[in-house]
Amino acid sequence: MSIEAVQQELKEFVAEREWAQFHSPENLAKSVSIEAAELLEHFQWGVPTDDERGEVLDELADVLTYCLLLADRLGADPLEIIRAKLEKTRAKYPVGKTRGRSAKYDEL
Repeated sequence: MSIEAVQQELKEFVAEREWAQFHSPENLAKSVSIEAAELLEHFQWGVPTDDERGEVLDELADVLTYCLLLADRLGADPLEIIRAKLEKTRAKYPVGKTRGRSAKYDEL
């Protein structure tokens, strides 16, 4: 299934429930953060167990869902914005200087 098909399915899901009125960019961004925190909660005290995998994937799906809804609301193509950001990141962290190193702590 393509990302476009998933986005269309999400649009239909939201439209059937008349939830678009609640999906301002601000509310969707808040929801991304809230769901990301719920995902992080599973890692709070260590690596989740195999029994928790389903719950972790459900939370990850929630994060991705809100991200796709936000991209749609902003009129942005998710794959294009990811590719554009990847190009910026490639330029900022060239392989020759950053391979195997944490760019956050190491000077470039």
